[in-house]
Amino acid sequence: MQCCCGSGRPYEECCGPAVSGARAAASPEALMRSRYCAYARGEGDYLVDTTVPHRRVPEDADLIREHASSTEWLGLEILSSTESGDGGAVEFKAYFRDGDGIRVHHEKSRFVRLDGRWYYDEGTLYEAKVGRNDPCPCGSGKKYKKCCGR
Repeated sequence: MQCCCGSGRPYEECCGPAVSGARAAASPEALMRSRYCAYARGEGDYLVDTTVPHRRVPEDADLIREHASSTEWLGLEILSSTESGDGGAVEFKAYFRDGDGIRVHHEKSRFVRLDGRWYYDEGTLYEAKVGRNDPCPCGSGKKYKKCCGR
């Protein structure tokens, strides 16, 4: 099965080992990609565990699992990725379909490395939407306005 993070690699070789706990994500971008997969798969415990300890909310794991049951994740677009020392940032757009249609989550996430492991710290959200003439995030190859944007 191809990894849903968009790397083009098999899940078992890409984000799967991080999400399962077999290996830690090697960079802020690798952690971002694995967290996207965890959202798509409803892996709430992984998302809580990869958040910096002082920001963790254990109850979020159940909310993430519940959200995953009513959300179809359509794709991840990495806009930029930086790493310097024990800090890093990844700006991305995550496309998904829920009861309100197709939407986009645009965020610049900040990551920190503690004791050799990367953790999500916090993010800045940007207002975003799928443009009428953008390619449809569903993967049809059509423009959004001629596909899911009808």
